[in-house]
Amino acid sequence: MFSLFRRFLSPYKWYVIANIFLNLITAIFNLFSFASIIPILQILFGMDTNTHTHIPFSQISSFDSLLEISKNNIYAYIESLINQHGASTALMLLGVYLIVMTLLKTLSAFLAATSLVPIRTGILRDIRNTVYSKITSLHLGYFSNEKKGDIISRMTNDVVEIEASIIASLETIFKNPIMILLYLIVLFTMSWRLTIFVLILLPISGLLIGRIGKSLKRKSLLGQQLSGELIAQIEETLGGLRIIKAFNAEEKLNQRFQALNETIRHTFNRIHTRYFLAHPVSEFLGTAVIAILLWYGGYLILSGNGGITAPEFIYYLVIFYSIINPAKDLSKAGYSIQKGMASMERIDKILNAENPICDPACPVDIKSIDAHKSPIAFDNVCFSYDSEHRVIDNVSLHVEAGKTVAIVGQSGSGKSTLVDLLPRFWDIDSGSITIDGIDIKDFKVKDLRSLMGNVNQEAILFNDTFYNNITFGVENATQEEVEAAARIANAHDFIMDTADGYQTNIGDRGCKLSGGQRQRLSIARAILK
Repeated sequence: MFSLFRRFLSPYKWYVIANIFLNLITAIFNLFSFASIIPILQILFGMDTNTHTHIPFSQISSFDSLLEISKNNIYAYIESLINQHGASTALMLLGVYLIVMTLLKTLSAFLAATSLVPIRTGILRDIRNTVYSKITSLHLGYFSNEKKGDIISRMTNDVVEIEASIIASLETIFKNPIMILLYLIVLFTMSWRLTIFVLILLPISGLLIGRIGKSLKRKSLLGQQLSGELIAQIEETLGGLRIIKAFNAEEKLNQRFQALNETIRHTFNRIHTRYFLAHPVSEFLGTAVIAILLWYGGYLILSGNGGITAPEFIYYLVIFYSIINPAKDLSKAGYSIQKGMASMERIDKILNAENPICDPACPVDIKSIDAHKSPIAFDNVCFSYDSEHRVIDNVSLHVEAGKTVAIVGQSGSGKSTLVDLLPRFWDIDSGSITIDGIDIKDFKVKDLRSLMGNVNQEAILFNDTFYNNITFGVENATQEEVEAAARIANAHDFIMDTADGYQTNIGDRGCKLSGGQRQRLSIARAILK
């Protein structure tokens, strides 16, 4: 959790500071509003028979004397109100004081909550941007070892889980510790015996809640992994519907999907059961602590050893009870954070992935060569996807500038792999690949790929217009240049036959086009580049 905040909170530090300050103000107003309980009880029940006189604040010598003099002067002021205007008027003024303090408290609480809104939405945006940017920067080898659906799940389900658990708990994380700390200071000031007694009881309940939270994190991690598998299966089904129907495999896939779905249901049943256990456990423990505190506090007052009066004990209980709800919210936030941290671990697997395809420390300027007049040479190139089997074994190849070369071979013999080594989709194990005598590893990856166009065996198109698909990766292309590339690829005529010409949307992966049309559109894109 702290690594998440360290990475993503720094742009919002002023919002964090404002939130902490406003939460502190809210807690102080809360304490002052509760303080009116003591004189109200004393007036109603005639519990205070002492006479107080005003003491100058110049006599303050320590923090304890500050508290005693402030308390004395407040009582002296209330007594003068009662003597001059009567007890009912004093009660009315105390009621007005309570209303004003509550208004200030709720206003500062509102401002504290709204200061978290930019943090909450901003962190969520930053996580999505960071993950997406990382995905687009990783090499192809990473995705050959990962399920596409699981990666999609990490970008969607896991990010949503982080928003719903960790980020949604920001208010509790920033607000409640401040309130608890401030309230505990006041409780210690009122009666250190009672407060130490309470602090002995609280860690016992915290230990029980912490154990449940750890098991929740483990189950949440498993649940998110299963959700990734579910999305992967849905993605594979949508991409292979033609084959599924051709081989009558609908029932087989239905059974596989239903089995996985049932496993997910069982896992999330256990996750939600543990999550909803947080509230009753914390409420029971809080009530038990209150009951024990009532017994021990009553014993101190009745024995005269507590150093606290009955109205002050009521105020003590009100403050302590005000700690219970923040503590319960903090424990529930702990459960939520444990769920969110399981998702953060899955996202970190993407963010911490290393890309072996990197730029050199001192790259050669790509503009120093003329790509149209530069030969390409493969010299004793070896490559393997794993250490067991070489796909390319000591291949040497020289391509003259301006020549058209076809690489021919059996299926699986490494033709596509050999071509993929040139733009550094993969890095070779040994040997060298050069352009105009310069090793391709000496160029920036982006500069190297800017020299090349690419037409895959399977046409890869985007759910966009003809124009945007052809100009993909090309800056500031004119309409004339786009049409010229389309004519060379024999795509111009069928493009113009559509309703909006080059501004017609081709559908998901070009589903509105035939296989040949998709291929020609890919060729036009490569020609323009």
